[in-house]
Amino acid sequence: MKKVNWLHSWSRLLLWSHVLGVIGFYIALWIRTAPKEIKRAKASSDCKPDPRNAKPGVSIILPARNEERNIRRCVTSLLEQDYENYEVIVVDDGSTDETPQILDDIARTHPNGNRMWVLRLRELPPGWAGKPHAIHSGVQEAHGDWLLFTDADTWHAPNALPCALAWAIEKGSDLFSLGTEQVLPGFWEKVLMPMAFLGINMLYPIKKVNDPLSSIALANGQYILIRRAVYDLLGGYARPDLRNSLVDDRDLARVVKQQGFRLWLEDGRGLVYVYMYHGLREAWHGWRKNVFLGSRGGLAFVLLMLIGLPLVAVVPFLLPLISLISRRARVQRKQITLPEVGAATLLELGPLLSYRMWIDRELEVPWYYAFTNPLAGAIFAIILAQSTWRILTHKGVDWRGREYYRQ
Repeated sequence: MKKVNWLHSWSRLLLWSHVLGVIGFYIALWIRTAPKEIKRAKASSDCKPDPRNAKPGVSIILPARNEERNIRRCVTSLLEQDYENYEVIVVDDGSTDETPQILDDIARTHPNGNRMWVLRLRELPPGWAGKPHAIHSGVQEAHGDWLLFTDADTWHAPNALPCALAWAIEKGSDLFSLGTEQVLPGFWEKVLMPMAFLGINMLYPIKKVNDPLSSIALANGQYILIRRAVYDLLGGYARPDLRNSLVDDRDLARVVKQQGFRLWLEDGRGLVYVYMYHGLREAWHGWRKNVFLGSRGGLAFVLLMLIGLPLVAVVPFLLPLISLISRRARVQRKQITLPEVGAATLLELGPLLSYRMWIDRELEVPWYYAFTNPLAGAIFAIILAQSTWRILTHKGVDWRGREYYRQ
């Protein structure tokens, strides 16, 4: 019987091309994101700002819309910062739940309630997104030399502000942002957040963000510390290219870097905590509003991600099915053998699981959640497709009771 060269088998060619592609992707991702270099630069317990240093005024701007679940914990932590010269401006952006009453109670009962001032907004002007408008409104009432933008689903260690400010001044930063510690108590949080971090690491590697020679810019909207003079000089969120942004943190960082100012993103775990989305439904809506807009490279790159994400995150776990399908189809001579499928599966899952387990370890997610990777990859591919479709067709995305990009 004449022996068939495996190179003439399309099934084998596709299989081993995929193997090389997956291995190459995770090696490139590992090099690009340099996991060994992304370390907690300073543990929170090691942060002891020099008491002799000047203490510039800081205005903390906290946008809040229907945040009754989070607002008390967040505001209380902000009012208990171990720093003398700061104020807290809470921008109640038309809340219809118990947020206003909770804020009134905090102002009345907390020992540092006199540091807080609540600005109440009624309507969102045309051409604005909710968060940029809330921050812009809060800045108009601010008196500090530095502005701190944070989110209502965060809470802050007492030394967070003095540490962040000391690091920002030490590094000569004009915009200094902290990555927060993700609190992931539920199943879906543990499944989805590592995949989200994989995407962020791929698109915005931290060493490129902190490199002034690179155009890649990113800030974490959960903690942005910016010099007031720089914010005003750039026009802040009143700029036409920022006022309607749903990725306001990334876009503000981009403007700061483009204009030649110093941007720095630091690991803030142990200082600032966040519980972003509760459950699958909330996570779906949260990521859907900005996953398309937050990608780099335009529509062509988004289409590449829509194809590539299942190939590198889902298919490696499904390779054993190829053997079953092939054997049942009884494809003679060109049939992919079980040893080949086993070898291909091991070669692909090796780097994939290594990288995923590194992310899980960083996020304090149990190691076995790495095997939910295909579920997370499939969900994010659908979210990305839906986000892309809804924005490009002007069907809109919704968040906090408001719709954006809708005709």
